[in-house]
Amino acid sequence: MTMGTASTMAAVTEALGLTLPGASSIPAADASHPRLASASGRRIVEMVWDDLKPRDVATAAAFDNAIATLMALSGSTNGVIHLTAMAGRAGVDLSLDRFDEISRRTPVLANIRPAGKYLMEDFYYAGGLRALLRQLGPGLDTECPTVNGKTLGANIARGEVYNDNLAPDGAVIKPPAMEPRLRRHRGPAVVFRDYNDMSARIDDPALEVSADSVLVLQNGGPQGGPGMPEWGQLPIPKKLLAKGVRDMVRISDARMSGTSYGACVLHVSPEAFVGGPLALVKTGDMIELDVPGRRLDLAVAEEELKRRRAQWTPAEPHYPRGYGALYSQHIAQAHLGCDFDFLAGTAPVPEPEIH
Repeated sequence: MTMGTASTMAAVTEALGLTLPGASSIPAADASHPRLASASGRRIVEMVWDDLKPRDVATAAAFDNAIATLMALSGSTNGVIHLTAMAGRAGVDLSLDRFDEISRRTPVLANIRPAGKYLMEDFYYAGGLRALLRQLGPGLDTECPTVNGKTLGANIARGEVYNDNLAPDGAVIKPPAMEPRLRRHRGPAVVFRDYNDMSARIDDPALEVSADSVLVLQNGGPQGGPGMPEWGQLPIPKKLLAKGVRDMVRISDARMSGTSYGACVLHVSPEAFVGGPLALVKTGDMIELDVPGRRLDLAVAEEELKRRRAQWTPAEPHYPRGYGALYSQHIAQAHLGCDFDFLAGTAPVPEPEIH
């Protein structure tokens, strides 16, 4: 069972297969917590009858899964000591080199280091450990057995992330073209609803913006532009340039020229114009970019995003008829190459009418 605030070891022990699924991230206040305690007690008695022992679960492959979990959670360095000791008791040879090897191929997907009273509850409501483990995909050995008698793969099969990624279908960035300090960055959004809005306000002395802000341009994509113009290298406000700021995190569904540079997240898909998560971002929202971990997250509660989604209404089409209307109906999103769906073979084929 989960104990106290040892969130790293609770998660690692579940990934190792030694607790029931979901045990590591259920908050004590949750109604399912007492039921989990009863289920754990019942299961450990059943394990005696099944002759299922800890050593049957704590294999070398299971320890690899635990290490990958430790790295994906940016967990406590104490986990290295604990896992090494546990491996020794289980007869598994585990060295620091193995931790290093797995760390180099495992992305950071969450951060459970102490940052607030409701940290593990936030993790739970975002989908918990099962959702995180499912995202690790081939980074885990899903055939490893666990104490509930099922494989790790079976236990995490229904894991689902409930917090929206800002670019569900992908985005692109050029890491060598940005200041290294911005490759991991968290800051408040300054949102521009379109290019004209940005042009009108970006250099306004009254604009509330700092070097830590994340500049967000909406409606610059294949439909929103229209045509996905090269607007992605959003200009840095003049008042910040005067202070020596030369790079900021900038996010848009537009493109940028090959000669452009900076911490510019581009091609956000789906675009804002068609209702992608980018359309729901508001000034002041916290955005977190993690280039090494390949993450772009909007730190807004799921209920608030649902409320915004319900209030969102599509913009009027740019063209009511003609080629422009045809373009808008059939142009694909950035992650599909912005080609016409009927040329790329992705358009739905109508059923033939028989007369």
